[in-house]
Amino acid sequence: MDLATLITPELTKVPLEAFDKEEAIAELVELLVRARKVGDREGVLQALYEREAKGSTGIGGGVAIPHAKHPEVSGVVLAAGVSRDGIEFDAADGELVYLVFLVLAEAHNPGPNVEVLAQIGHMMQAPGLYERLRAASDAREFVGVIRGFQEAP
Repeated sequence: MDLATLITPELTKVPLEAFDKEEAIAELVELLVRARKVGDREGVLQALYEREAKGSTGIGGGVAIPHAKHPEVSGVVLAAGVSRDGIEFDAADGELVYLVFLVLAEAHNPGPNVEVLAQIGHMMQAPGLYERLRAASDAREFVGVIRGFQEAP
């Protein structure tokens, strides 16, 4: 599973307009609906909000990875966004979130979901990458930064 093939400019929003985590999640789900990656907007939102109610997906360091499983999804779909002002996400470190990666996976196969979550976590540890993603001027630049990271030796 390659993040660079999952994320496209059409599935990326720079900047996010959301002021809170529910709005950010809904904004990214809308990208997936428009791209015809999911059709059941309400069911997907419910799954994501239920997962978030179990514990924040704000992993710290300015990053959140809301994720859920849904029977409509085949494999994994990913949307991402950058908040210019930061979003209160109840993150583990108490800090605002600036990068949001929304991951949806098929209901009965946890492998691809776990793989994508791990790849995002690994990517966020690369020196300077968080800052480059946060500074992206638009969706194309954001996707270009991820593709450049994925292609680096």
